[in-house]
Parts: sequence; C-alpha cells; structure tokens
Amino acid sequence: MYRFLLATFALCICVLPSVSYGHEVYVLPADTIETAIQTAPFSGWETIAANIGDFIFWTFIAVVVSFGVFFISISRVLERLLDPFLFKLRRYAPVVSRVTIGLAFLAQAYYQAFYGPELSFANTVPGYEVITTVALVIIGVLITFGVYTRTAALAALGFFALAVYHYGSYMLTYTNYLGEIFVLLILGAHRIGVHAHADVRGRGIRGALGAVADWLAPKSFFILRVAFGISLLYASIYAKFLHNMLAFEVASTPLAGHMATLAENLGGFEPHFLVLGAGIIEVVIGLFFLLGIEIRFTSLFLEFWLMLSLIYFGEVVWPHLILIGIPIAFIFYGYDKYSLEGYFFKRNGREPVL
Repeated sequence: MYRFLLATFALCICVLPSVSYGHEVYVLPADTIETAIQTAPFSGWETIAANIGDFIFWTFIAVVVSFGVFFISISRVLERLLDPFLFKLRRYAPVVSRVTIGLAFLAQAYYQAFYGPELSFANTVPGYEVITTVALVIIGVLITFGVYTRTAALAALGFFALAVYHYGSYMLTYTNYLGEIFVLLILGAHRIGVHAHADVRGRGIRGALGAVADWLAPKSFFILRVAFGISLLYASIYAKFLHNMLAFEVASTPLAGHMATLAENLGGFEPHFLVLGAGIIEVVIGLFFLLGIEIRFTSLFLEFWLMLSLIYFGEVVWPHLILIGIPIAFIFYGYDKYSLEGYFFKRNGREPVL
C-alpha cells in the first residue's frame, strides 16, 4: 500500500503542469509565444521511442491508479456510507455553477478581456470597451444573484457568438462557458437566488419555454459535462500537440522567481517527455469528463493540482475561475444518467462514490 501511494503521488507530480490546460502559456513573454506557435511541433512518437522505459512505467502506474479508484468507488460499503450525504449536495450543484460563471463575467469586465487574457476587449470590440464592460458587469451581477437569469444568459450567449465570429474554432477552448450558459437557460436561478422560484410557464412563448426547460432539465448537467470535456480536450490538444512548443517553452525555460526549469524541479524529466505525458494525461481527463468516468475523483484531482499549478506559475486566478467552480459543481452533482458509470453502475438508489 505504501508503494502504491508513493507511486500515485509521483504520478501526480509528473503531471503537475497538465492541470492548467494551456493557460500556463500565459506566463511566457508575447514574443516567445508567437515564436513557439510558428515553430513546427516536435514528434510525439519519437519522444516515446526515446523514453520508452519511462513511458511504459508511467502508463502502467496510470492504469493501476485508474482501476484502483474505480473499484474503490463502486464499493458497496462506501456507497452506503457516503451516498446519502452526496445526494444531499446535488441540489446545490446548479447554484455553484451559476455563481461561478457570474463571478467569471465580473472578472472579465474587471480585466478587460473575454474568457482569457489573450482575448482582450481592445482587440475584440475596439471602441466599445466601456459599453462591453458595463454589459458584462450587469450580466455578472444578475447571474450571480439569480435575477433575470435566463435573460442574462441570453446576453452572455450573444457575447459568446461575437467571440466565435472573431476567433472561430479557437473558442472550442471555452466551450465550458457555452455549456454553463445553456444550463442557465434551462434551469434559471434554481433554488437559491432572487428569482429562484420564478416560473416560466404560462401561455404562448413563456409556456413553450417552460415545456422545453422541463424536458431539458434532467439533461442540463450532461450538456455541461460534455461542453467542459470538449474545452479540456481542445485546450490540451492545442497547447500540447498541435503547438507543443508552447508547453515545451514552459517546461524548459526558467520562469521568473524560479532558479530551475519546470522539468528540473519535477525530478529531471526530459522536457519533451514531460510535455507529451502532460498532454496525454490532459486528454484522458477530458475524455473522463466527456464520457462520465470517475467524475468526482477527476474533479478532485483537477482542483488540487490546479491550485499547485497556480502557485508554481504565479498566474492570475481569474481565467481559471470556471475551471475551479465547475468541477466543484460536478463533485456536488455526481453522475447523470447519460454518463457511462451512471448508466452502468447507478443501482438501487446508489451510485459510484468517486
């Protein structure tokens, strides 16, 4: 057991940079980022061949950890012990996700950028920065406090469409926002909020909206989970595979306040192998969310190492607010019926713990 725990800890240390999903690139100077994007990516297959021993070892450890967590998670003893408490948390999951995105919009207004520092107002809406700031403040306040939540979500959807118009497929990086916007449109304020008990039912359009919301409500966290998984997958593929020299620069260049490189600090890993390993882990995490596998464990893993990543790189917190808040909502919510583990292992009023 001691060796197993030690190996698990070593695996976590190995994938430390993975949890920032490309956002760690923000610590690089602008000219370094531009050069790295223009440089051809290094070969993953050649990196595996050059580090085949380490690759087999860490793959084995990752498989053992994943199966270990799975079998612990479906233990009937733990399910009977913890599921009653976990089921009580579920009702608060939509509120956690709503407040998360509300605060994220307020942060965008404060830092004058959409979703991340690279999408500044000055580049996206030149000449309309003040109007955009006021609009995002209003959207953020309304969503945070649950006032006219669906109306605010529609306005947020408009800004997301504007970003898609400007940045195209790059906005797949931020489909987590899109998923949360759809959740707000479906559930509204939900339980805790000024308009938490407002009803959209009635005649005409309001009645139709109520019927659609009722039909989509059980699917809301499935939509959010898929959108979140897509955002993680795209960000990891973009920064660790398509433009892996970005992550290579982070791993092999001493950053401000650090005497050694990230690869050296993590035990002397070869930088190419470290980047490749981090990319593979990120893809697996994205797939776990997308398919609904070990949702709570993956969320906890994400939160813990995201905190370490933020501390190590000294990044600003605001672009990561949604990466922090949505996994907490998943921990509260657990497994929807469209997740693989929810479909196969939800039984007799119990579900996998992790």
